[in-house]
Amino acid sequence: MISLPSCKSGIIKPAFLSASILVKAFLLSSFLQAASPCVPVGLQCEHLTNPLGIDAPAPRLSWRLEDSRRGARQMAYQLHVSTDSAGISQGKVSGWQSGKVMSDGQLVAYGGKTLQPFTKYFWRVEVWDKDGKPSLSAVSSFETGLMNSRNWQGFWISDGDNVALKPAPYFRKAFETKKKIKSARAYIAAGGLYELYLNGRKVGNHRLDPMYTRFDRRTLYVTYDVTSQLQTGKNAIGVLLGNGWYNHQSTAVWFFDKAPWRARPTFCLDMRITYEDGSVETITSGKDWKTALSPIVFNSIYTAEHYDARLEQPGWNTANFDDANWKEVILRAAPSTNIVAQAMHPIRNVETIPAKSINKVNDTVFVYDLGRTIAGVSQIRVKGPAGTIIRLKHGERLYKNGRVDQSNIDAHYRPTDTTDPFQTDIFILSGKGDETFMPHFNYKGFQYVDVTSSQPVELTKESLTGYFMHSDVPAAGHVESDNPTLDKIWWATNNSYLSNLFGYPTDCPQREKNGWTGDAHIAIETGLYNFDGITIYEKWLADHRDEQQPNGVLPSIIPTGGWGYEWGNGPDWTSTIAIIPWNIYLFYGDKKILVDNYDNIKRYVDHINEQSPSGLTTWGLGDWVPVKSKSPVEFTSSIYYFTDVSILAKTAKLLGKQADADMYSALATKIKNAFNAKFLTKETGMYGTGLQTELSASLHWGLVPDELKRKVAANLANRVIADNNHIDVGLLGTKTILNALSDNGQADLAYKVASQETFPSWGWWIVNGATTLYENWPIDAKSDISMNHIMFGEIGAWYYKALGGMKPDPAQPGFKNVLLAPHFVTGLDHFEATHESPYGTIRSSWKRVGKSVVYSLTVPPNSTATLSLPGSTVAQLLQAGTYQFDLK
Repeated sequence: MISLPSCKSGIIKPAFLSASILVKAFLLSSFLQAASPCVPVGLQCEHLTNPLGIDAPAPRLSWRLEDSRRGARQMAYQLHVSTDSAGISQGKVSGWQSGKVMSDGQLVAYGGKTLQPFTKYFWRVEVWDKDGKPSLSAVSSFETGLMNSRNWQGFWISDGDNVALKPAPYFRKAFETKKKIKSARAYIAAGGLYELYLNGRKVGNHRLDPMYTRFDRRTLYVTYDVTSQLQTGKNAIGVLLGNGWYNHQSTAVWFFDKAPWRARPTFCLDMRITYEDGSVETITSGKDWKTALSPIVFNSIYTAEHYDARLEQPGWNTANFDDANWKEVILRAAPSTNIVAQAMHPIRNVETIPAKSINKVNDTVFVYDLGRTIAGVSQIRVKGPAGTIIRLKHGERLYKNGRVDQSNIDAHYRPTDTTDPFQTDIFILSGKGDETFMPHFNYKGFQYVDVTSSQPVELTKESLTGYFMHSDVPAAGHVESDNPTLDKIWWATNNSYLSNLFGYPTDCPQREKNGWTGDAHIAIETGLYNFDGITIYEKWLADHRDEQQPNGVLPSIIPTGGWGYEWGNGPDWTSTIAIIPWNIYLFYGDKKILVDNYDNIKRYVDHINEQSPSGLTTWGLGDWVPVKSKSPVEFTSSIYYFTDVSILAKTAKLLGKQADADMYSALATKIKNAFNAKFLTKETGMYGTGLQTELSASLHWGLVPDELKRKVAANLANRVIADNNHIDVGLLGTKTILNALSDNGQADLAYKVASQETFPSWGWWIVNGATTLYENWPIDAKSDISMNHIMFGEIGAWYYKALGGMKPDPAQPGFKNVLLAPHFVTGLDHFEATHESPYGTIRSSWKRVGKSVVYSLTVPPNSTATLSLPGSTVAQLLQAGTYQFDLK
């Protein structure tokens, strides 16, 4: 690398470029406008904005810089943390001050006195810019929760212990406040799902809280600010409990109903009210609560929800409701002794999807089309006589007669009778005018809704609405090009990614809803380039720690009620324990997830080493759902074993565990040598039988000797060309095929493969109407044909890495230094990618203008970029700023 030459005119002519390439770099904003000051913005605590109810004893504080000047950087920082909001605003800090720290770091752990529970802390950061001038951020905040399970005052309560009882229970408590309220917080933990109400209104806009965990080992609680919903005088709290994964009453091949924690749903609640006079009162769950059955006569997270509006009790969650006929609650044991804060982006109804069309089959049958496949729920508005039964059957495709076809998604359902139809809500009308129904404790995967009524009803296109539900992670990336199919693939990939993010990554939102590990690590980069998902993955890796057996073995689906320890697991799938923490570190520059999971990665690797002393392993599923050719399981699983060991060695070095680093580096070398001894023909540069997955996976994961990379890459290119520039891979191969080509001199060929519109390809799905990614390459496959799977979604990351050339630098992670090596591929005239990194917006954009390519890029403040342009043999080191290059 060399430093960028100084330039007063704003035009850079690097002497190291060949004569055939003329490079002009324009510093677009720096010299045309007055320099703006450096201001710290985007303050976050635990990767959340102004979080409530965190339990972290040393929460991570982070910020970005807003500074458009060239070379913008931070020379030093000082953190101020206090419980005095007025004082910190005025610069009078009574709490912790870090002191002036000469560092460009923008992610710092709190280092003051022990944080107290139930306390709001205000904080701001002061930074010194590249010229040594200070600047203060606005004041941000974080609020602690209970911090320790011993601080709970409420009892765990339920309405009984009958796991077969189908109706969902209501709970209520009336109370009175006599003093002026300053603030109030509700803390609620549950086994199952809940909705919390206060004075007749639902608290918050979350869906399906709390997130799914191994309930008997870790139970989550959520904090709400309920100040505005409380009133001086009479109040009432209402809680509605659902089964979720805690009391699974539907039956399927994964034995959800046999989970060791299974019980009737239960909850514990503390509502802590602080009055203006400084006194505190806590309203708790206990024996003084009352309970009754609700109109939700059945609910299953897996199948559907049934609601009988005739059983409604208006005002059940208000203070003046007469609960004389309700019964007493019972006390229950907590699901676990480990009750911790749910510090993550919640599930919400994120997007409203109006029905695109309605097909009225007759007066009692209507089929709705949302125009796209989603995960979520439908809401119907209908009017009819009391007792009218409305059935809403959800699916992803239609039969030829126009009715909903579920044959692609109900294959693993094992109903014991006809009372629980798959993905079919049942709504029984009360007969009291216009009525509305939307499930409380379920979600589905669907595009079509087949509505049938036991009596004629009038429905219009506007009578049904879809809601796209998922973990509400902020968008972190965007791509666009002049190829509409390419853009639609990116959009469909994101749709499938979000459809499979419900507090943990899943494989599909209909047939399974399982946290399949292999699907998740294949899609990790796609997820992180496009969305700010760290809070979801930190929670999910905690699920891994809960599920890992003492010998290091992990199940293939996480969380699990017990299924997956003897099928589907192995390094090709459960490498999530290593690959996901490493990628979080690369994208965020945050070591915590590596620290938290280090011993778990080590136990996992040690188990494989004990089972496979030769360095090769046959443990795994292999290249799942291939087009036509499948690589040997020993080949692909040994590659992932090598990858895990390599990550462990790098992590050990990073964490200062040099003995471990040396030991696992040696093990990685042993595996690599054993792998190449068995599968590599050095004379020809051929791996195995020369399949696309064999060649691309060896290249991508770093097993090819340096001197043979060119030859192996040529073999891969020849194989792809022989396959008519189409893919012939399965799940594992989709991770590597495009990357291996692009990273080894075959970017044009990679683009040909990625942009294909004939079978087999991603574009083949798109031109046939897909709005999500599928589970199988043939659209008419007889099995494994969910129409909303993320497992082939690596292409969404490849856009950023190859066409945009944007990668994190392992030596300076979190995009502290951005590696930029864009490929101006033949057949594409324009491409732009942006990513919101921890330091700000990275932009990589290029466009063909005549015989030239105009390339522009933005490097965020306090970071740098290493730029490698086509035709150049030397990389440039760029400071923060915006640049433009004309390449001829």
